[in-house]
Amino acid sequence: MHKLSDAHLQQFIQNGFVRIDGAFPRHLAEEARAILWPDTGCDPHDPATWARPVVRLGMYSQRPFVEAASTPVMHAAFDRLVGAGRWRPLASVGTFPVRFPSADDPGDTGWHIDPGFDHQKPDFMDWRANITSKGRTLLVLLLFSDVGESDAPTRIRVGSHLDVARMLAPAGEQGLTLREMVGARFGDSGRRSEALAVGDAGTAYLCHPFLVHAAQLHRGTRPRFMAQPPLLPRDGALSLSRGEADSSPVETAIRLALSER
Repeated sequence: MHKLSDAHLQQFIQNGFVRIDGAFPRHLAEEARAILWPDTGCDPHDPATWARPVVRLGMYSQRPFVEAASTPVMHAAFDRLVGAGRWRPLASVGTFPVRFPSADDPGDTGWHIDPGFDHQKPDFMDWRANITSKGRTLLVLLLFSDVGESDAPTRIRVGSHLDVARMLAPAGEQGLTLREMVGARFGDSGRRSEALAVGDAGTAYLCHPFLVHAAQLHRGTRPRFMAQPPLLPRDGALSLSRGEADSSPVETAIRLALSER
């Protein structure tokens, strides 16, 4: 699926994410992994060197990464979900949590959303999100390796973005810290069914910024390479005051959640 239809947009509004197979070419994923492997400190051909369950790598802005996030397929999807002219092109692909097969708990498998602002605070739990999703329009998951059900795919609570919107609304512009959201159990989103972000290298998952998700242990045999960049809003935040015809699916989902309270 390369083009988002109206049915896909409705799926995004209701479920909080959409999957795009073949969002970028496999050869870009291979080129990117060739850059990433030396930075892991591990030997791709020697599993004995894969001593840690997760290795976190920094921001990557080299050509294969930026091209993967900037294909015509990706840009067309951003336009459909966020609105043409309402997002900033990705200049990097964010951090890489490279996950290796391991029985050890990586210590980062808690449910969360990725907050959009107050990133200057040293504690991730103090970062904030608000009802207009200041600082973030989408969470983008880019698979740079083949990811099956055993390969530590990201877990997704289907429809949880609606719960989070209702939780954030009373907090207004100030929003809530991640710590406060965890305390509120993300609007009781634990009742939601789960989906797994699986797919071949080159697959993208475009997620609502309020979608609750989590990592998990790697029970497979091959390391998982996935980027998780934010798509930034051109105007700093979403708008919930647009007319229905002018609202993006990201904004429509929030309005739907608030109308169902």
